[in-house]
Amino acid sequence: MHQDRGRIKDDIIKIMKVIGVVGYPASGKGEFSNIAKEQGIPVVVMGDMIRRRVTEKGLPLTDENIGNTARELRAELGMDAIAILTANEIKKSMPPAVIIDGIRGDAEVKYFRSVFSEFRLLAVTASFETRLFRMKNRGRSDDTTTPETLRARDEREESFGLARAMSLADTKIENESTKEEFVAGIKTYLENIA
Repeated sequence: MHQDRGRIKDDIIKIMKVIGVVGYPASGKGEFSNIAKEQGIPVVVMGDMIRRRVTEKGLPLTDENIGNTARELRAELGMDAIAILTANEIKKSMPPAVIIDGIRGDAEVKYFRSVFSEFRLLAVTASFETRLFRMKNRGRSDDTTTPETLRARDEREESFGLARAMSLADTKIENESTKEEFVAGIKTYLENIA
């Protein structure tokens, strides 16, 4: 285990609430985060830590470059590397509550639980077909648009421990119905944890 990985202090950070959001690509994590922002809760996106590294390398923000950079960071610093970068980002402002969007593995969940006294994990779920439909229509540069490429992306993220992280969730919200129902479920969840 690397001792010089830029870890924040081993002491547990006592901020009011930390909600980690986990889910497969295009399950609705971003929508959850948007609603939280509208409610005044700051959001730190784990993928932004990786995208920042890709940009620093001078590479385009493609699924391949993002995936390769995520693998490189984890190989170099450990499976909780992105969690460490994210916790360091949160530490800069120390908000009373924060959403962490985009957890990809159980090592990240364990790390967040070790440094945040009030950490809760929410899993957002949606079927493969629903997620593929969303990716075809949302137009992000790193989206995949075929069943084969989405399966490959799911497999890559499962290699980081995504399925195990999903199983550690304290709460699950299904995102298969209308956007209005999903938004209502998010608002209820946020009200109940306040």
